[in-house]
Amino acid sequence: MKFSGNLLILEKDGQKRHSLETIFGFLGLVCQSGEVTDCISYFNAEQSNVDYCVLGSIDEKSYKDFLDTHKDTAFLLCTDEIKEDLSKCANLMGQISNDPNYDEIVSLLHYCQSFRTMRKYSTKSGQGAATLIKMLVGQGKAITNVRRLIEQVASTDASVLILGESGTGKEVVARAIHELSNRKNKAFVPVNCGAIPAELLESELFGHEKGAFTGAISAHEGRFELAEGGTIFLDEIGDMPLQMQVKLLRVLQERQFERVGSNKPIKADVRVIAATHQHLEKMVEEKTFRQDLFYRLNVFPIDTPPLRERADDIPLLVQELVNRHGKEQGASIRFTQRAMLELMSCQWPGNVRELSNLVERLLILHPNEVVDVNDLPITYRGGKLEDDPFAERMALLDNFTVPLPGDEVQEDFDVDEADIKPIELPHLPVIEGENDMAQAFMPSLSPEGINLKDMVSNIEITMIKQALTQSNGVVAKASEILGLRRTTLVEKMKKYNIVASN
Repeated sequence: MKFSGNLLILEKDGQKRHSLETIFGFLGLVCQSGEVTDCISYFNAEQSNVDYCVLGSIDEKSYKDFLDTHKDTAFLLCTDEIKEDLSKCANLMGQISNDPNYDEIVSLLHYCQSFRTMRKYSTKSGQGAATLIKMLVGQGKAITNVRRLIEQVASTDASVLILGESGTGKEVVARAIHELSNRKNKAFVPVNCGAIPAELLESELFGHEKGAFTGAISAHEGRFELAEGGTIFLDEIGDMPLQMQVKLLRVLQERQFERVGSNKPIKADVRVIAATHQHLEKMVEEKTFRQDLFYRLNVFPIDTPPLRERADDIPLLVQELVNRHGKEQGASIRFTQRAMLELMSCQWPGNVRELSNLVERLLILHPNEVVDVNDLPITYRGGKLEDDPFAERMALLDNFTVPLPGDEVQEDFDVDEADIKPIELPHLPVIEGENDMAQAFMPSLSPEGINLKDMVSNIEITMIKQALTQSNGVVAKASEILGLRRTTLVEKMKKYNIVASN
């Protein structure tokens, strides 16, 4: 993966500076480094063009003052010597570890790029900029607009209604609002209104007293009490029964509630954030959602864009998901350009949640490997092979069976002569002693070219499977048929996940 932009490296240790320059230069960045004093002078110049800065040991009295002076530049720390608290520096995107790997560096650069994008659309990026960038990955205009709206509403106590399809990250947006608010040190309490039975929802939200109903053997705090001073997130608010909508409206209006089985009012100092994938305005027209509650919730709406409308963010999301799931599984994967383009062309009905599930699945199937188009489930290859300009040719190779010595050729099948199309082979010189069988694997080379590696792999897989079938799964005999050493055949079987079965 390549990046663009100008990177300034501030590090007094020459050897460490050279290593950093090599790493970032490999990723496509134009690196500026040298003596720290000279580089700082260049940084402070009016016409300096620094997009990112790696901040190491520079003998500055205050790193915090240095970051505050250059608020429009994204910084990455590369030292453990800093004793100051830099957590409130909005332009600090993260810290490079002592032994960084590719995934770590790429993710940090993605954060830096997203910071630059945010600054283009808004110069008011506050202390939560780094938090937002890490929680809501992407550089496109749609996700940048979501981050901008979160920054604007987070510091208030206004009710927020998050709209969007399932899997677009509505709860992530809600948590981001909470993390950037003055209530961040209090609880964030999520409630899925569609997952709790209607008869239990009131008790879950507002709590109940002992003996309030059969089975209430003790008093129980509701979610509103648990969220006191913090934020309650009402997910799938569109599934809330009408009778509960009335009670919720009263809480929003009067800022107090009563437990089930009690008439004692309890003050509710709680911020309410709701979310739904349903069209609430249409539900209001159909009388399935209260209009007055809708207006109470819809003070500040935020639409989360579907993944198909932010295809350019997919490479960044994939890298972020590989990092998250990779840490859990102790593995990593890379995607070829063809595979990434295929993912970017998908419709993603399950949105980011679906993409996350796919990345986790591929990490299990292909740990520490490079994932190409053929490694993707067919659903993510368009569901049909003919979309690929080389697919027809590849499909022919996958299904083409060459008779080996001793095989009987079956001829009792019907063929419509109109369906027979001649295959034009290139005029190649005949190599003396060449196996005639190999001529069957020589398709014509089209002007568009062909992926030779994939073609050779498919041929090897086909021939190995046929040899194993003919030898009844005996690897030694199959290796003789293929003219290979047994160890070579075993290695190829491991490579293609082929199992010999008797």
